[in-house]
Amino acid sequence: MDISVVVPLFNEDESLPELTAWIDKVMIENNFSYEIILVDDGSTDKSWSVIEDLRLQNPAIKGIKFRRNYGKSAALNVGFEATQGDVVITMDADLQDSPDEIPELYRRIKEEKLDLISGWKKKRYDPITKTIPTKLFNAATRKMSGIELNDFNCGLKAYRNDVIKTIEVYGEMHRYIPVIAKWAGFNKISEQVVEHRARKYGTTKFGFSRFINGFLDLLSIFFVGKFGKRPMHFFGSLGVLSFFIGIIMALYILFEKKYLIWQGLPYRDVTDQPLFYLSLVAIVVGSQMFLAGFIAELLSRNAPERNQYLIEKELK
Repeated sequence: MDISVVVPLFNEDESLPELTAWIDKVMIENNFSYEIILVDDGSTDKSWSVIEDLRLQNPAIKGIKFRRNYGKSAALNVGFEATQGDVVITMDADLQDSPDEIPELYRRIKEEKLDLISGWKKKRYDPITKTIPTKLFNAATRKMSGIELNDFNCGLKAYRNDVIKTIEVYGEMHRYIPVIAKWAGFNKISEQVVEHRARKYGTTKFGFSRFINGFLDLLSIFFVGKFGKRPMHFFGSLGVLSFFIGIIMALYILFEKKYLIWQGLPYRDVTDQPLFYLSLVAIVVGSQMFLAGFIAELLSRNAPERNQYLIEKELK
């Protein structure tokens, strides 16, 4: 199969017929073998009924329905698991992404041997309350990841199948899939200017909570990417440093007291000095961080599956 199109959706029953018809038209015009995987993230409208009807009209359409809302990352992760195409395209269901971009994305993945292409919505139709946080996140992500992309969170992306079968997307990590792919060893990442269309149906799902969650996820990705496989290097290093600072302070206090006694000078008891208690805190904290690193190392070697979701219905 040439292409798998993964579409996560939540309450998008109005746009689905138009979107799938548009994708089908593009695929037929370019003689692509394809599948459309619609992942219903616990919609409360008629989205699943629409998907069932569309499936009857087009056998290339497949559906997965979550029992409740888990979020876009969960929908993408489950959709990725179901893909069969050599190239995987992701797009939003709200018709703000254009299926006409698919042939060029497919060509570049194949001919340029790229791992991932992220769309760049150079001209956007989003409100300022969404565009400003997006620009801040993109700047911060570029700085921390070293990946020169203008739009990390664009829903329209193209991947080699190997990439999406290797990476794991959870929480709200869909914003940083290029970063996750890079940490997994897929470094051939590029960008393509794509059309951003004004929303035709429904309302945006963007809220202020996603601003906070996105920042926390960025920190999480940075930490997990650098130390996820070797947490002892992080916690152990800080623990050993804190432990030795505490030991050095304690020894300094003891030697100072011995020296003053030897010189016949006035001295204070060790327990009367604030530095003594600081040294104890440093030793205790250091020991705890070392143990935390050791436990994290054990857990990382035996981590349970984190992506388990209740699927209510499925159309294959």
